[in-house]
Amino acid sequence: MKLQHPQLVDLIQMAYSAEKAAAFAYIGHAASVKNKEEKIAIKQIEIDEWNHRDEVMLLMKEYDIPVSKWYELKFHVIGKIISGSCFVIGWFMPFYFAGRLESGNVCEYFRMKHYFNSLGIKKHDVVLYEMGMKEKEHEVYFLSKIKTHKWLPFFEKVFSWGNNKSLNSIK
Repeated sequence: MKLQHPQLVDLIQMAYSAEKAAAFAYIGHAASVKNKEEKIAIKQIEIDEWNHRDEVMLLMKEYDIPVSKWYELKFHVIGKIISGSCFVIGWFMPFYFAGRLESGNVCEYFRMKHYFNSLGIKKHDVVLYEMGMKEKEHEVYFLSKIKTHKWLPFFEKVFSWGNNKSLNSIK
């Protein structure tokens, strides 16, 4: 079945490729931290991102949506750059930007759900809800690591995410 919803198709293609970028970023992030528990937690988040990519691929196959070569290239490069930067930008910024990224990803899966529902398709509601909530768990984890850091108020003001601002309304 072909989807007649260009925004949904684009969002699915972008999500598929962006999950790879996130996983790559977490590979570098986990390797750059010293704390064993943080390494384990970030590695699990990386695994979650690969699992999300697999779930999105199932949607793509079901609706005959091709992988976007542009998104794959773009997000591959972004993920690798972020992964490498984790070794040179200190510990705060990888945690901050991971949390901010995850905050926006929550909306991605709820928008997909909304778009599917607008087409009368509800069979993906549970998996899309679960992926959105998993992204929220990731956001909460990363914020918990930096919530008292002295730089957070400045970053929150500049990048609109932190203790008092989120890119989603999920509590």
